[in-house]
Amino acid sequence: MNKIFHGDAKYHFLVIAVLLLIIFPVGLDVFRLNLVGKYLTYAFVAIGLVICWGAGGILSLGQGVFFGVGGYLMAMNLKLEAAKADIGCTRALQETGSCIVQSTPGIPDFMDWASMTEIPMFWGFSHSLFLTIVMILTVPAILAFILGIAMFRRRVGGVYFAIITQAMAALLSILIIGNAGYIGGFNGITDLRTLKGWDIRTDDAKVLIYFVTAVLLLIGLIIAQIVLNSKLGRVIVAVRGQEDRVRFSGYSVANFKLAAFCFGAFMAGIGGALFTMNVGFIHANFVGIVPSIEMVIFCAVGGRFSIFGAVYGALVVNAAKTVFSEAYPELWLFAMGLIFVGVVLAFQDGLAGFYKQSIAPRLKQMWSSAD
Repeated sequence: MNKIFHGDAKYHFLVIAVLLLIIFPVGLDVFRLNLVGKYLTYAFVAIGLVICWGAGGILSLGQGVFFGVGGYLMAMNLKLEAAKADIGCTRALQETGSCIVQSTPGIPDFMDWASMTEIPMFWGFSHSLFLTIVMILTVPAILAFILGIAMFRRRVGGVYFAIITQAMAALLSILIIGNAGYIGGFNGITDLRTLKGWDIRTDDAKVLIYFVTAVLLLIGLIIAQIVLNSKLGRVIVAVRGQEDRVRFSGYSVANFKLAAFCFGAFMAGIGGALFTMNVGFIHANFVGIVPSIEMVIFCAVGGRFSIFGAVYGALVVNAAKTVFSEAYPELWLFAMGLIFVGVVLAFQDGLAGFYKQSIAPRLKQMWSSAD
C-alpha cells in the first residue's frame, strides 16, 4: 500500500474504503444503498476524467458515449437471458410478472414490437457472459483509440477536441433513438431480470451488486494511482503543462494523450456496465450530451487533479441531485447549477483543493498541538 499511495494518500484511500464497505452498508437501507451504488458507477467515469482531463489536460465532453457502450453491452447480455425465459410463456405466467407473451418468443421484447423475427448478427456475442465482459473492457477503449488517433495525430486539442467528443455523444444518442428495433430506441433496454439465473432484482442481489461495485471502484483507484505514479503518468502530466517541450524531448505527445483518453474510456465502460447491473436498465438519456457534461461536473466539483476527490464529487453531486429533485422537483436543476458554479468559483480545484488548502493544515496543526 505504501508503494502505491504516498503520504496522506493511503489514509484517503482507507477512509473511502471504510465509507463504502462499512459505513454506507450499515447506515443505509437497501433502497438508499442501491442509490449510492448507482452514484459510484459515475465515480468510475470521474476517475477516468482525472487521468484524461486533470493529468493530461484533455477535456472530453463525450464520456457518456463510453459509459453508454459499457451499459448497453451489459444490458444486451441480460436482455437475451430474459428473452430466453419468455419462451413458452402463457397469459397466466405473464400475470405473475415472470415472463412476457410474445409473437416471436426468444427475442427481446422491443424487437418483437418492431415486428422483427430474429436477433441481429451484432447481438451474437451477447449470448456469452465471458465475451460480454471482454467487450465491456475493450470496446470503449477501442472506440477512444480510433477517435483519439484521428485527432491527436493531427494535433487537434483544446476546445475543438471537446466539441468533437460532444458531437460524438449527440450522434450516438440519435443513432440509438432512431433504431428502436435493434437497440431499444428511446425506451432503452429494460426489464432485465437475471444474470446466469441469479435474480438481480431482489434486495439481497442489490446489496451484493453494491459491494461488487464498491470493491471494483477501490481497485480502480489503485490502478489510477499506479498510472499516475508511473513514467506514463508523469509524462502525461508533463504534456499538460509543457506539450512542446515534451515533444522536443523526443516523446510522442499523441501517443501519451491517446493513452490517457483510452484509460478514461476504459473506466467509463466499466462504470456503465455496473450502472446497468445496479439500476436494471439503460437508455439513450445516459449516452447524450447532458449526461456527458454532468460527468465532467462530477470531476470538477470533486477536484480534477484528485482521484479521491472524483469519488467524493460523484457522491456529493448525485446525492444533492436526489435530495433537490425530491424536495424541489421544479427547481432542482437551478440548484445543481448554483452548486457547480459556487464550487468552481470558490474552490477552483474542487472539494479536494478545499481540503488540501483549508482543512488539512488545520488538522495537522491540531495533531501537532495535541502531541
